[in-house]
Amino acid sequence: MDVLLTLVGAALLYLGAEALVRGSVDLSLRLGVEPLMVGLTVVAFGTSAPEMAVSVLAALEGHGDISIGNVLGSNSFNIGVILGISALIRPLRVHLKLIRRDMPIMIGAVLVSLPIVLAGRVPRWVGVLFVAGIVAYVMEEARKAREDAAEASAVLALRPPAQYSWPVVIGMIAVGLATLVLGSKAFVAGAVGIARRAGISEAVIGLTLVAAGTSLPELATSAVAALKKQADIAVGNIVGSNIFNVLAIVGCAATIAPLALRDVSLTDAIVTLGFSVCILVFSRTGGKLSRLEGVLLLLAYIAYASLRLSS
Repeated sequence: MDVLLTLVGAALLYLGAEALVRGSVDLSLRLGVEPLMVGLTVVAFGTSAPEMAVSVLAALEGHGDISIGNVLGSNSFNIGVILGISALIRPLRVHLKLIRRDMPIMIGAVLVSLPIVLAGRVPRWVGVLFVAGIVAYVMEEARKAREDAAEASAVLALRPPAQYSWPVVIGMIAVGLATLVLGSKAFVAGAVGIARRAGISEAVIGLTLVAAGTSLPELATSAVAALKKQADIAVGNIVGSNIFNVLAIVGCAATIAPLALRDVSLTDAIVTLGFSVCILVFSRTGGKLSRLEGVLLLLAYIAYASLRLSS
């Protein structure tokens, strides 16, 4: 049964990612903005829906370790595995805006999580501050999108026209996101069941298996975007998702129910910070992620996951 769920989930993930990438590219054409802006917001937040669902549900059931472990694990998986695989498929050009602004914000969000892990709890007031932070980020992205669209109108006019009508574009994005969620849910159900029967702790499940499962929408979307030479969507999706994971997901989970942490260690948060810094450093070397850098990211994540699972 678990094998069947995995196969069905994989098929749904590919189909959902294909629809989402096509719809997102057309959405950027219709809005007159760069694909990067759509990748950072619509695609990133949409593909983070599984992380949101898992972390909020875990918070309601009193499993703070799964909530935080899921977020930290997903962020490490997003960079180590997803960007690693995407760069192997095709070296990814990294937009200067990501290097100068969004990646530092991503690193800052992880830095803020360090004292939370040290304290062993996330009170409600911290959750409210995190939610305010993601609202401010989205508002700033919207403002910059309007400014960039006005400045780049001449360049955007040279781009090919949108292929689909507004209803079709919105439908493709909605169906793509829904299909991605269904596909990832099938994977998570099997993986978590196996892990629990094997006696693996909740924190390790959240940091590895659940994190990997809930990151499957990002993996499918970024991999398909890389294949289609849409580097802005591939990279923007991950950076935006990582920002959303810390600020929105931890924020909402803690606002609903303050989180108590037992098994999530400072090491886990530092590893997530290390991956975040690595992607910024790699991106500054030539303005792209090379295949070699993709291999290094993958190997680093495999080493971390292996150590965590064996601990």
